[in-house]
Amino acid sequence: MEAEAAKYIGAGLATLGMIGSAIGVGNIFANFLNGALRNPSAAGSQVGNLFVGAALAEALGILAFVLGILILNS
Repeated sequence: MEAEAAKYIGAGLATLGMIGSAIGVGNIFANFLNGALRNPSAAGSQVGNLFVGAALAEALGILAFVLGILILNS
């Protein structure tokens, strides 16, 4: 396999990491809304956990994007 083809395969795999991150953030918010609608009195205490989880999932997506760019430019 040529080095140029390996770069594109690596960047494509990094794109899968970004897609996985987007799915993860969607699941976080969907499950929060599901739980908040079932027990509205407990929703206020879980907002901090919601944003921490979303931030960590987004950070992984950004990391995958940066690694994809680094792979293509190496």
